[in-house]
Amino acid sequence: MFKKSILTAALLTVTVAAAQAAPTKVDAKISNYKAVSGVAGNLGSIGSDTLNNLMTYWAEGFKKKYPNVNIQIEGKGSSTAPPALIAGTAQLGPMSRMMKPTEIEQFEKKYGYKPTKIGVALDSLAIYVNKDNPIKSLSLDEADAIFSKTHKRGLADISTWGQLGVTGKLAAMPISIYGRNSASGTYGYFKEHTLKNGDYKNSVKEQPGSASVVEGVAHDIAGIGYSGIGYATSGVRALPLSDKKGAPAEAANYQNVLSGKYPLARMLYIYVAKKPGEPMPKVVEEFLKYALSKEGQEIVVKDGYDPLTAKMVAEQLKDLK
Repeated sequence: MFKKSILTAALLTVTVAAAQAAPTKVDAKISNYKAVSGVAGNLGSIGSDTLNNLMTYWAEGFKKKYPNVNIQIEGKGSSTAPPALIAGTAQLGPMSRMMKPTEIEQFEKKYGYKPTKIGVALDSLAIYVNKDNPIKSLSLDEADAIFSKTHKRGLADISTWGQLGVTGKLAAMPISIYGRNSASGTYGYFKEHTLKNGDYKNSVKEQPGSASVVEGVAHDIAGIGYSGIGYATSGVRALPLSDKKGAPAEAANYQNVLSGKYPLARMLYIYVAKKPGEPMPKVVEEFLKYALSKEGQEIVVKDGYDPLTAKMVAEQLKDLK
């Protein structure tokens, strides 16, 4: 569903090398944000850790325009968003995955209508290795054999770097695996799309946040972990990925996210409670409009993620009405 929308949205024609050399630019057709009157009050956000920094940056920019708005942000994992929206303890529910049918059902039971999902940024979910690890690329088949104990993609277990063609001292070293906890939307997304809903190995070092996954890999020559591209640091490398072993691997860049070539490209969302046929609270609506504005999408790039195209923004804005 995501890849289809991306493929119809735009296909960039620059080369991979050019895309890596040039900074990502926000679509010039995206409108600037225009402040309106009457925006004040409290705004609470509970949900995704992946989106935590981005939500904070947006909140800072939004508060400059509306000093009378008080914004509280908590990012402990996507699975905390639906209960917060249902309980009314938050008006914004950022999530790095789509809500599960059971979560939507619980929301609908409370409100009588489904939650509204707004796409706000693009992410190339990365598989990171230490910067000094010489491995060139990885397939999701191999990643499944590393991270999972059920191996639903069919490969035999991979437990050492030598099994992936790495030579030298690292070859005999056990692969040290870092991941997220089950509250994380990234945990769920990786489980679904990489492990085909298989089970993680017991040896995965579960981390409370995206930054700690990357930090763990940066300080562990034998480390490997998954996290949003916005959390990349100089101590790690995001590996080019292919879906199947032996297929060409694609880098985690904007061009490959838009074209659908990068296999772990995903949309990042903010869920809200919007009763059909009725306007949502002004402060909620304007925050979402700000995130989807040119300024808001420039913040997406600043935080290391990929911006929506103008066509994608237009599709999301329709859902605010």
